Amino acid sequence: MNYPVPANQVEVLFEVKKSKFIAMAAFANSRESAMAVLDEVKKRYPDARHHCWAYIFGPPSSPVSAAMADDGEPSGTAGKPILNVLQHKNIGDVMIVVTRYFGGIKLGAGGLVRAYSASAQQAIEQLTVREEVTLHMLTVDVDFKHEQFVRYLVQQASGNIADCRYAQQVSIDIQIPISHVEEIKQQLAPIVNQDIEDQQGDSPDVESKPGHVDDTPV
Repeated sequence: MNYPVPANQVEVLFEVKKSKFIAMAAFANSRESAMAVLDEVKKRYPDARHHCWAYIFGPPSSPVSAAMADDGEPSGTAGKPILNVLQHKNIGDVMIVVTRYFGGIKLGAGGLVRAYSASAQQAIEQLTVREEVTLHMLTVDVDFKHEQFVRYLVQQASGNIADCRYAQQVSIDIQIPISHVEEIKQQLAPIVNQDIEDQQGDSPDVESKPGHVDDTPV
């Protein structure tokens, strides 16, 4: 499945009633990488009292994981609004951290929700995205005379040759976009010496594609 992910890291400033909300949006596709983004923000703004965040991993239409944290703000006023923004944008593998500096005027629960939402929204709107292309690994055994044909088919399918081993025949590991797997299996069927082997797991790759997109488990 192909889907947009952040191609860059952005930081925006939103001010309301003298309070400053600094939002950072960045690529993250695991808990570890998301927490690394959070640590980076905390080091950049060590004197701030609140670093609220949310993330989603995987395709935006069906995320494999999502989480959020209010980091000391009233429950439901920070992490949830940030996550809500992410859930309504067509972008996956994304982490947003919003750092707040209190300006001396209380915003109230509703004001906090609106401020954190607005901060996250502005950060998302500034992101450049790239397309995440999931590749599937296949192992193909063919006679030497068919190697160039296999390479040609892989190139036409926008895939990669991961490895090539020579013995009595040629054993080729190929990575193919999931959308082309069945098609290339059919094309290779007449020349393979044994069944095409599906490798366990998918191998991700990314293709740059500029553009913009209109600790509580969820």
